[in-house]
Amino acid sequence: MELNPLDLILHLDAYLDLLVRNYGVWIYAILFLVIFCETGLVVMPFLPGDSLLFIAGALCANGAMDPMLLGGLLFIAAVSGDSLNYLIGRTSGERLFRNPKSKIFRRDYLLRTQAFYAKHGGKTITLARFLPILRTFAPFVAGIGHMHYPRFLGFSVLGSVLWVGGLVTLGYFFGNVPFIKHNLSLLVIFIILLSILPMAIGFIRHRIQISAERRNAKSAN
Repeated sequence: MELNPLDLILHLDAYLDLLVRNYGVWIYAILFLVIFCETGLVVMPFLPGDSLLFIAGALCANGAMDPMLLGGLLFIAAVSGDSLNYLIGRTSGERLFRNPKSKIFRRDYLLRTQAFYAKHGGKTITLARFLPILRTFAPFVAGIGHMHYPRFLGFSVLGSVLWVGGLVTLGYFFGNVPFIKHNLSLLVIFIILLSILPMAIGFIRHRIQISAERRNAKSAN
């Protein structure tokens, strides 16, 4: 069976079972490289992530791969990819904002980004793990925003444990259940909504409090 290289790259999750049979132990290196590139290179957000981890977990349940070895390698790939992306943003990203006449890369945008990551960077790095495309750009933007690296690394490790460990484990135990297998995207979205619900409630309460304070200030005047 001949595969189109581009189709193979874009839909690696769909061909994973075939690759395991054809490449044996080398599948660990292939998956490591894919996860590393998806998280480490800002130009590769199109690579499969969530579905790849889930299906890999399901194949582990069938004995095709060792779940502990796979999880450990992909955790390292995710953390090291994040750090590379952060480093690229930190060393090269700020050059985009050096032109004071630029309409897109304005200096005030950079300052706002730095302020945002100083306050909300930890939550962003962790939750972005579960959001395709955003997990590729979040470390890069964190680097541009000069987020303190030890803090970035800590939340990157946390996000990687939850992302890799969670989806591989989910695939291992439930990957062969048709309903879950066919609705993985909805399941991931549901998990994300649950995780950000406390934050959303806190934000709404904060806005209500500010509005009340403004009304009270106007009444007092």
